[in-house]
Amino acid sequence: MHQLTYDGIKAATDRIAGHVRPVAVAPVDPGTIRTAQGGHLGARSEESCEVWFALEFMQHTGSFKARGAQNFIQAHREAGTLPDAGVTIASGGNAGLACAWAARQQGVRATVFLPTVAPAVKVARLRDLGADVRVVGAEYAEALEACAEFAASSGALAAHAYDHPLIAAGAGTLLEEIHARIPGLDTVVVSVGGGGLFAGVATAAQHHGIRTVAVEPENCRALNAAIEAGRPVDVPVDSVAVDALGARRATALALHAARRDDVRSVLVPDGEIVRARRALWDDRRVAVEHAAATALAALTAPDPANGPTAPSRGYRPHGGERIAVVLCGANTDPSDLVCPAEN
Repeated sequence: MHQLTYDGIKAATDRIAGHVRPVAVAPVDPGTIRTAQGGHLGARSEESCEVWFALEFMQHTGSFKARGAQNFIQAHREAGTLPDAGVTIASGGNAGLACAWAARQQGVRATVFLPTVAPAVKVARLRDLGADVRVVGAEYAEALEACAEFAASSGALAAHAYDHPLIAAGAGTLLEEIHARIPGLDTVVVSVGGGGLFAGVATAAQHHGIRTVAVEPENCRALNAAIEAGRPVDVPVDSVAVDALGARRATALALHAARRDDVRSVLVPDGEIVRARRALWDDRRVAVEHAAATALAALTAPDPANGPTAPSRGYRPHGGERIAVVLCGANTDPSDLVCPAEN
């Protein structure tokens, strides 16, 4: 399998059914999200938009990554290509957790390489799942290089945090479920790191005629830079969400998906990500990681200085637009969300 297709997503949906938790969705209070001035979608003319949260942080291992990991390992199990040396992966944390979880379900060994920026909470959970954890380098790219060397010397099957069609297809199953739960969905908003979740979601969304808004931190903009350059390029990574969205380069799969007319790429500053994460806690007592809050920040950031089509400061929906915001993970230390008075 060398490319991501909707048929691949459908196959993944059947393959992982019963092995992952179906996504729950929850409505956002009307009027919470501001809309663009004037205009509406289709025949709907309401002043406000309709927004739903897709609560994927409730997934096994605390993030959407369980879907891709389960699809990857099960597909190799079906093909008879799971080696005795098990699987190995480099990760900022979430993909490693998902790989270790799926490997344990299948009775397979998992060796996970992490950069030093990986949160301690993720390292601890990996060890609880029985993974062999190896911390290498200050960035994901260094952990990835060490993982490749290990795979070559040990014979372990190299998984990837996001750059594989089976991984992206597994992630795309999330949109299939959201589409079934929210009739008439117009737009899905999703945060982007290397692009596995985005590629899967955008591919499924395009099949259903749904717009995808790809959201990145201003200083972790691998996909946005690839769109501008017309090819994947290396970018510096420096954001409060770097542990999950800190890929230096977006995948070719993600760039291919981003070239469709129904995709918008937007950037948000770290300050808005922090505010969105805090708002989720204050308003709903939902503690998510900064990567998840990045998607919400696209809708809550101030209006862009250069107009509603500027590739920064988020996305402003139209009146009547029906939107799903993917809250993709919650592997975080929530202590910074609790004020001293709340203790």
